[in-house]
Amino acid sequence: TIEDDVFIAPNVTFTNDKHPRSHGEWKLLETLVKSHASIGAGTTITPGVTIGENALIGAGSVVTKDIPDNAIAMGTPARIVGHRPRVQYNGSK
Repeated sequence: TIEDDVFIAPNVTFTNDKHPRSHGEWKLLETLVKSHASIGAGTTITPGVTIGENALIGAGSVVTKDIPDNAIAMGTPARIVGHRPRVQYNGSK
């Protein structure tokens, strides 16, 4: 699910399966990108993760774990390197 006002740069890939189907039961994992998040170009997002509200993902990152609200994450795998200030958008938090 991609919420409102999310920026997704070119060549971002959302993968749909952590393991090949031949390795057992296939499970559908929901990926959630919360409002006002920004995802840099060339990022890969694995299934089942949540990218928090107002989070920023650096270009070329591989997101394998949840990224909390307002976090700045980058790298392979993506790790938190800082936090953005909490911003109020039209009455939200």
